[in-house]
Amino acid sequence: MLLEYQHYLMAYRLRQLLGEALRPATLQLTLGQYGLARNERQSLARQMISRSCPPGTLARLDTLTDTLMFGFWHNPAQVADFIRAAIRQGGHPALEQPDIFITLLSSAERGRLGPVGVQRVVRHYYACLALAALYTSPHGFDEAWSKIEAEPVPLFADELKAAGRLTQEEF
Repeated sequence: MLLEYQHYLMAYRLRQLLGEALRPATLQLTLGQYGLARNERQSLARQMISRSCPPGTLARLDTLTDTLMFGFWHNPAQVADFIRAAIRQGGHPALEQPDIFITLLSSAERGRLGPVGVQRVVRHYYACLALAALYTSPHGFDEAWSKIEAEPVPLFADELKAAGRLTQEEF
């Protein structure tokens, strides 16, 4: 779940940076808030599967999915929707220039990751963005997933350290 929260943070930061219609509708969640919302989302999803859900469950599930940006990086359809919305807004250099994308990381995160780790993070998230263009092509999609899997992201987010979830040695 820590890596999932970190993916949420990176999606939140990117959407915040791009602003306008892409700006997140809610304030950034803490790790604890994210965990509670994630548990609620799982419970609602189970209700939907068992068909024992009260009216409004699907709407709440959709709201939580949007708030958590659940699957943002690894869902090609979501990435494609995001890219299309970014293009409608005029694009953003962070989507094309790694030096600008890196600014999504705090200086402490960049320091913990070091230059090689920072490049790993950038390659990982850029490979996720590439899914939008490649997911309609079976070969392209497989190639993109191979790149994502080849660049696993380490835990680095300041919020994880601040929440006391990881020690300095775990970073």
